[in-house]
Amino acid sequence: MSDFLTDPQAITQASFAIIQEELTARGLHFPPGQAQVIERIIHSTGDFDFATLTRFSPGAVERSVARLRQGCPVVTDVNMVRVGISQARLTGLGGELHCFVAHPEVHRRAREEGTTRSALGIRLAWERGLVDGGVLAIGNAPTALYELLRLVDEEGARPALVIGVPVGFVSTAESKAALMAQETVPWIATEGRKGGSPVAVAAVNALLRLAQEAS
Repeated sequence: MSDFLTDPQAITQASFAIIQEELTARGLHFPPGQAQVIERIIHSTGDFDFATLTRFSPGAVERSVARLRQGCPVVTDVNMVRVGISQARLTGLGGELHCFVAHPEVHRRAREEGTTRSALGIRLAWERGLVDGGVLAIGNAPTALYELLRLVDEEGARPALVIGVPVGFVSTAESKAALMAQETVPWIATEGRKGGSPVAVAAVNALLRLAQEAS
């Protein structure tokens, strides 16, 4: 127990050193911005599968970092993603964090329309002008990702970045494949069933760190 680390900064540094060493040992190398996103996802999940499952559209990291530096909004599909994102970093850049899944109007409309609150939460964000130019982080609900893709196709929505990493078994892989197949808006996504709120949180926080470092 004498070698047990207790200093938070030392623990974090050691963790990322281990991650980087193991990625190198596996022969995996990524551009700097993408590397920070992938490393933080692995740090949050303990799962090196994300090194090969995480995909980026061209310029996704650079464009989203530029928008975060300008104080763009961040919208999440569920509160579990919202609470994990660094409010201090986002606020320091002039941005605001939004999640409407628990909004009374969303509850009512979801019941009336027979759809999920997560999907209606994304629609309400669109109606409030928070989607265009914003970062949309979807870590739980494929229905929220499908609604966002509908808004892109039918309503002309243009988010700066879509982080599409829902987890699960029903429509999850398909929703992410649909995101990666389109070329209208930038994206970060995970292939297949794996993903989840910790992955979405890690991706946003990595981008916020990059934006803060560039400011």
